[in-house]
Amino acid sequence: MLPTGHFPVTEQSQDAIPHGDPFAIFEDWFAQAQASEPNDPNAMALATATPEGAPSLRMVLLKGHGADLGPSFDHAGGFVFYTNFESRKGGELAANPQVALLFHWKSLRRQVRIEGPVVEVTPEAADAYFASRHPESRLGSAASDQSRVLPSRQVYLDRVAALRAQFPDGNVPRPAHWSGYRVVPRAIEFWQDRDYRLHERRRFVADGQGGWTSTLLYP
Repeated sequence: MLPTGHFPVTEQSQDAIPHGDPFAIFEDWFAQAQASEPNDPNAMALATATPEGAPSLRMVLLKGHGADLGPSFDHAGGFVFYTNFESRKGGELAANPQVALLFHWKSLRRQVRIEGPVVEVTPEAADAYFASRHPESRLGSAASDQSRVLPSRQVYLDRVAALRAQFPDGNVPRPAHWSGYRVVPRAIEFWQDRDYRLHERRRFVADGQGGWTSTLLYP
């Protein structure tokens, strides 16, 4: 017997990804991922590149998303992550502020690809997020010279311990070089697995006037 999946051959003509608001579709898919993924449904691959085009890739965590992120973001939309601006990705983004994101939710057999420039979040938004983190996470971030050579792990642990002694309540100030970026999407593509690799893809492109155009793509 041939294997079956979410979309039997008899249902292959039914669109799983409608035209509409890509932020709303992402919100729906993300909510389903939060219910089905075993851990870190907000994990996403973040691709950056040097001005010469040499790429690099790593996993980071999504910390905000939507068409309106609220007053801390001047009600702008996008996808937010935080990092050390002195890290490799921070250096690449300073020189070439363009990224690609990829979510892969294996439990749902779905992917979402996002492309666009980044802008720095406000100090107020970065302060609010940093203060919301676990005290040990705040200490770890403040002690880290991210992406630079570490002589031994003990050196890092000693720096964390020194900060813990200085700030026993964990309320270490946010380092000036630790902040966030908002990805301003120019394109958002949704990918849904279908049986026999007859997958469904829909790509949304910002029209420059606050709206979106979309088209299906061959898998």
